[in-house]
Amino acid sequence: MDIEQLRAYCLTKKGVTESFPFDQNTLVFKVMGKMFALANVDDFVSVNLKCEPEKAVELRELYEEVSPGYHMNKQHWNTVRVNEGVGDKLVYNWVDDSYDLIVQGLPKKLRDEMDSI
Repeated sequence: MDIEQLRAYCLTKKGVTESFPFDQNTLVFKVMGKMFALANVDDFVSVNLKCEPEKAVELRELYEEVSPGYHMNKQHWNTVRVNEGVGDKLVYNWVDDSYDLIVQGLPKKLRDEMDSI
């Protein structure tokens, strides 16, 4: 997987925007203004994804490519090293989980607004 594949996949999702709010290297994907994925565009070796706390710990124990979120709340975020053993399909599944987790937590007004997009 490369950064363009990740980018293309994230942008297929409803309500998603991309930006560089922190610096010119860190690409952030948001759904309705809430972050669900971050990656370095210059040195794409990993992606940070939101995760339920219990599942986050479970994934870290099952996959050596998954570690606590780098520069993130380590209870709720994982860093996934791509191209090191976990397949693209699994990474895309975790992107889906991160997106879904954020959407579920959105206020009803934003979910309704998203439905009209």
